[in-house]
Amino acid sequence: MVLEDYQRRPKSDFELLLTASVACGVQFGWALQLSLLTPYVQDLGVPHVFVSLVWLCGPLSGLIVQPLVGHVSDRTTSKLGRRRPFIIGGTIAIALSVFLVSFSADIGGWLGDQVNAHRKSKAIGAFITGFWLLDVGNNVTQGPCRALLADLADKDERRTRVGNGFFSLFMAVGNVLGYATGTYGKWYKLFPFTRTKYCNIDCANLKSAFLIHIVILACTTYLSVSRSHEIPLERQQERLLGGEEEASHQVAGINQTSFSKEFANTLKLMNNPIWIIFLVTALSWFGWFPFILYDTDWMGREVFKGNPNTEDGSGIYAAGVRAGSFGLMLNSIVLGFFSWNMDAICTKLGSGLVWGISSIIMAASFGSMVLISFWAENIEYTNGHPSTGIFVASLIVFAVLGAPLAVTFSVPYALVSIRSEEIGIGQ
Repeated sequence: MVLEDYQRRPKSDFELLLTASVACGVQFGWALQLSLLTPYVQDLGVPHVFVSLVWLCGPLSGLIVQPLVGHVSDRTTSKLGRRRPFIIGGTIAIALSVFLVSFSADIGGWLGDQVNAHRKSKAIGAFITGFWLLDVGNNVTQGPCRALLADLADKDERRTRVGNGFFSLFMAVGNVLGYATGTYGKWYKLFPFTRTKYCNIDCANLKSAFLIHIVILACTTYLSVSRSHEIPLERQQERLLGGEEEASHQVAGINQTSFSKEFANTLKLMNNPIWIIFLVTALSWFGWFPFILYDTDWMGREVFKGNPNTEDGSGIYAAGVRAGSFGLMLNSIVLGFFSWNMDAICTKLGSGLVWGISSIIMAASFGSMVLISFWAENIEYTNGHPSTGIFVASLIVFAVLGAPLAVTFSVPYALVSIRSEEIGIGQ
């Protein structure tokens, strides 16, 4: 498509919607990770107290990979554009890592792990390798996708909010599909080849779910990349500077700027509003991270009083994990509703006020989880299952948290995109 054709083409909200669709495929995998992998890694033999160290790769890869990918993608001169090569590359990395994660028990068995071993060291090694690669792939994909939405919005504040709202909406759709997949316990019957002597029923269900994820990820990535029409960097500069020679000099100058130099310059240029956005985001994720890491584990251990490491408690724990997946599915439905209406809500109340209210709701919900844990600890269960009151209260908390999560997934990114454009720093 030539530049003139692109300029004549209307940049509709529908284009933003299709571009954001890749978030559905990525988030489908995140939902499976968050609902199934904490129990699974304990089944491989990682002690409960060390599970959070396995998950540490998420924040670390985000801290390192996203700024680096953002720097490189701002300067990429590919004919596909600046962002789409990274979306495609990240998707391929996710697909490869999913095979490592879901087949880690089999890989460990092929390398010498005993079937009934309490700790399957080789399987753990394969899992951690795949898991770290998976988080890197997720960060490589999501950052450029959000930047592409900001590029297509073309500095329009409303379209920037709409684009990030669509992204959050597709994250919600991916969550609903992913958590619904994690709730279903008979995938191994539809994919009987997934159950092996190294991989029990729960493992086979996880493996089947991730194979479904690969298919959904491939479809949404194709839709996003094929329907988002991105101008290559040189053509963007040519349009702005009015000539091919001037554009080449401009691109060459941009590419000579090192990551460390640009990072230092960006820190100098960032004003107080951006620093406040970063600070509030950091504090928000300080609260979100334990919930995202241990939500289904909390339901299995604290609400259902199960134990994955004992024969009597493992079945109750698994039932709690499935109940937690159902609660997260409700969470995602609420997330989708608020994501779809986020632009209208922010227009009426203001983005800052919406973000503040959501933070209060988030804090109250996390406090409620502490109270539910005390409630469950001090009463006796009949038939090994929690009372209706405790179970319903837990599901309500999971569902309510979908509203502040919708704000967390959209408002900070929109605000940073707008503020960064105002002071002339990259995505």
